[in-house]
Amino acid sequence: MYEDLKKEIIKTALMLKEYRLIALSGGNVSVRTPANHVVVTPSGMLYETMVPEDVVVVDMEGKTVEGTRKVSVDTEAILYILKNLPEVNAVIHTHQVYASAVGLVEDELPAAVTTLPNACLGPVTVAPYSSAASLEMGITTVKYINNKRAVILKNHGVITVGGTLKEALYAAVYLEDAAKTYIMAKSIGKPSILTKEQIELAVEKFKPGNYGQK
Repeated sequence: MYEDLKKEIIKTALMLKEYRLIALSGGNVSVRTPANHVVVTPSGMLYETMVPEDVVVVDMEGKTVEGTRKVSVDTEAILYILKNLPEVNAVIHTHQVYASAVGLVEDELPAAVTTLPNACLGPVTVAPYSSAASLEMGITTVKYINNKRAVILKNHGVITVGGTLKEALYAAVYLEDAAKTYIMAKSIGKPSILTKEQIELAVEKFKPGNYGQK
């Protein structure tokens, strides 16, 4: 069941490692299917050794539909996000360093570079702390994501979302690039921030049909 999607999820997780957004078995990747199943990475497995049979399928209540592995410890939070954000089909959780660092000292990562609104739809809020493996992590994400594709969880990491896995992946990668640029700029002065109009234009330019191939 969902063989191709499982392969895509593993490929996405390996890309997250390639971009240094996760380490070892940290984080997770999940996708909701049209049949209202959720395909999610297993708990505590190295992504390099993962095969499609390791990826778990659960229903919207968290009951295993297919797979023998223990599902990600964040599954309860993931299901809460999917239930409360119906436009979201993909959820990625990382512990990416630069975005997490911003979350330790700021209440928001402002849109200082165009790639942030391109991929995340605007500035990204820093939400209060919520621990791993908790429903609170999902509740906090829904409360603070503010119609964007990312939220930074203070003292914890990042959640990115999308209508597709690609959108959630791009949000995670470009969020980290934006955070890195912002931190570097703050080390030498006061960063210039995009205006509301510039942010709206950056969002529009990156919409499907305006950016990329058909």
